[in-house]
Amino acid sequence: MREWLSIYLKGICMGAADIVPGVSGGTIALIAGIYDRLIAAIAALDPRVLATIPGLTSAEGRTRFRERLVEMDVPFLLVLGAGIGTAVVLMAQVIEAAFEAYPAVLNGFFFGLIAASAVVIYRVTDVDTPGRIGALTAGAVIAFVVTGVAETDGQTSLVLLFVAGSIAISAMVLPGISGSAFLYIFGLYQYLLGVLGDFTDALLGLAGGGSVDAVVEPGIPVVVFLAGATVGLLTMARLVKRALERNRMATLGFLVGLMIGALRMPVEQAAAATEVWTPGLIAAVVAATLVGIVVVLGFDYYTDSLDYTEEAPA
Repeated sequence: MREWLSIYLKGICMGAADIVPGVSGGTIALIAGIYDRLIAAIAALDPRVLATIPGLTSAEGRTRFRERLVEMDVPFLLVLGAGIGTAVVLMAQVIEAAFEAYPAVLNGFFFGLIAASAVVIYRVTDVDTPGRIGALTAGAVIAFVVTGVAETDGQTSLVLLFVAGSIAISAMVLPGISGSAFLYIFGLYQYLLGVLGDFTDALLGLAGGGSVDAVVEPGIPVVVFLAGATVGLLTMARLVKRALERNRMATLGFLVGLMIGALRMPVEQAAAATEVWTPGLIAAVVAATLVGIVVVLGFDYYTDSLDYTEEAPA
């Protein structure tokens, strides 16, 4: 029981990091000493286990099913996921309120997080060939062009949510790379915060006699996003891992470029949300940016180095 509680608490720490653009839950997993187990468990997931479900009617079938889940370390993933989900739900409310009250300051904080993350990864990336330079440049241009393209006033494509979920979950399992940053690039970050808040409020409202329709409306985009994340965990996370194995430096250079190009988003959002820039507000934004930088550099210091950037032995 103590071990499961420890994993749950580590999941809470990962979830708190995952919901902030620029800080990776993978980094927290590295610090907490569960990163290798997390990656091994994800790699072991096999959808073919679902074929054994009809056999649950017998004691032997249930035993076989349970043993297969334990082999894939699914109990570990479920407990860790519960912790991550708890933190995401709680933090979403706080960040959504902060966006409403202090948009420029919060965007300054996100600017610092993303900029420092790009520096941290670039520091351990050898961008010294035309191909790697081209990958970094391509990432920067793509992110700059598509940043905010999906910004929404309350409606968005379910297909886009599905794709965003699959990409975000792939990034969340890598140290130093934030899945939330990709949602921020797509312009879906605030939308998903709001939808998640509405969904959890509606679920809590059911206990007081609330309407099921109030749950369904925000629940659809949440479920679609989670479905995309599930598919991404089984497919795209492995593709990212394969890309890192085949050409790590070019892949990381591309990711660094994405972060550089994404810096357009916090600047534009801070400018759009602020009519008058007073000296006090400017000082607060600068301070928030510096805090974001310190947070990422602090995580990087305690992880010593991002081991996953090292070239695999031939």
